[in-house]
Amino acid sequence: MIIILDYGSQYTQLIARRLRELGVYAEILPFHVDQKTFVSKSPRGVILSGGPASSYQKGAPQLPAWLLAWSKQTQVPVLGICYGMQLLARAHGGTVARAAKREYGFAQVQVLEQDPLFEGLPKEFQVWMSHGDGVEHINGGTRKIAHTETAPYAAISSGGDGERWYGVQFHPEVVHTPLGGKLLENFARRICGIAEKWTAENFIDQSVAEIRKRVGKEKVLLALSGGVDSSVAAALIHKAIGSQLVCVFVDNGLLREGELERVERLFVKERHVKVVVADASKAFLGKLKGVSEPEKKRKIIGGEFIKVFETYSKKLGKPKFLAQGTLYPDVIESVSVHGPSAVIKTHHNVGGLPKRMKLELLEPFRFLFKDEVRKVGAALGLPKEAIDRHPFPGPSLAIRVMGAVSPERLKVVRAADYIVEQEVRKAGIYEKLWQAFAVLLPVKTVGVMGDERTYEDVIAVRIVDSSDGMTADWSKLPHELLARISSRIVSEVRGCNRVVYDITSKPPGTIEWE
Repeated sequence: MIIILDYGSQYTQLIARRLRELGVYAEILPFHVDQKTFVSKSPRGVILSGGPASSYQKGAPQLPAWLLAWSKQTQVPVLGICYGMQLLARAHGGTVARAAKREYGFAQVQVLEQDPLFEGLPKEFQVWMSHGDGVEHINGGTRKIAHTETAPYAAISSGGDGERWYGVQFHPEVVHTPLGGKLLENFARRICGIAEKWTAENFIDQSVAEIRKRVGKEKVLLALSGGVDSSVAAALIHKAIGSQLVCVFVDNGLLREGELERVERLFVKERHVKVVVADASKAFLGKLKGVSEPEKKRKIIGGEFIKVFETYSKKLGKPKFLAQGTLYPDVIESVSVHGPSAVIKTHHNVGGLPKRMKLELLEPFRFLFKDEVRKVGAALGLPKEAIDRHPFPGPSLAIRVMGAVSPERLKVVRAADYIVEQEVRKAGIYEKLWQAFAVLLPVKTVGVMGDERTYEDVIAVRIVDSSDGMTADWSKLPHELLARISSRIVSEVRGCNRVVYDITSKPPGTIEWE
């Protein structure tokens, strides 16, 4: 494997993602990881991520004191990206300072000398820069291997003395560096010598073995929502431990149209998984009554889920584990897991369990992206109906009703959401889209229907394209399709007289409205 040390970049997981796309297994550890934990992973290569700090400032994250000596002794190569490169330069006698001209966006990098890192790449190619600091000086033992018009040290490498390290100022992991995948492949295959392929099948075999070892003969309770993540988690854990798995489907009154029926058909009838239905809609809706603030909604829903699982834990013989389909984007946007990454919002799956619950969390997908989970689902034999579904938030329709949640407002957004799904499926583009849904706004507008004045709710339609949910762009759909969606919602959803289309990308917005 390759170990990625996280220095707080929002792109850190993208490095792992790109490597996995190349069939190279990668894991992320915090930059302050202890040597024993690190060495126990037996890495064949190390990547230092970018980060928001300035390496020369007091208190800025630094290289582990033992890393370079360990790398030299074991001959395991190190690649520093952006901030990671600056740390390597400073550690070898170079200086880093505020760049004379900051680089944010596209740049043309020019390769100065032949190097395994640039094997098969042209002498000049496009990269993505995002830095305010830059390497100002390198010592005589460090080689300069590439530059841009404004960055004299766009790439550097060790000059010998038995060391094997490289640094690039640009970000090869983002899509804006089109040939970045080739550079990462060169590092993994040519420089680190990793020939093995990491696949969904490998992940399944490893996870099944780990789950069996950890769980033993204990029971596992799984929160099955019917979404992609929990569905694939259920299939994976069921493969590992069979009847020791008990799935609890919580009907919280906030679900999409036909969700319960779909779950019972796919899992109970077709896969013979034990599923218990918990009707907790009154409790959830009661606690949410009058609540408008989105973070408060999330925390209420998370708390109610815990109460449901506490109850069913007692009923089902006190299982030892609670399984969830938590993904890395849920984690990275909720808490700083590995390094000093920014917290964006709370995810109800993330943050552990109350001490009073004697349950351990089992989260096999905690460091996977959605598309990787889909590949695992396909390898497990789940139908496209289950693995190609659009992401659905843990707090469900509660965060697609702007303002206070009520049964009446949920009925409106549920009906509108169903129409959006039906129409994009009819258009044959459902699988091409990342997400398509309706949002009920806390706004009423004047309209005319049947020659009469109306004063009713507004529905916003949100449809986006993305590869991993970390960034997204609004979908440029045919006007005819948008017109059909609008016409059907206004005609068929009682209480709604206007439809608007959200044309905000992520960033600056998020995919969900709350």
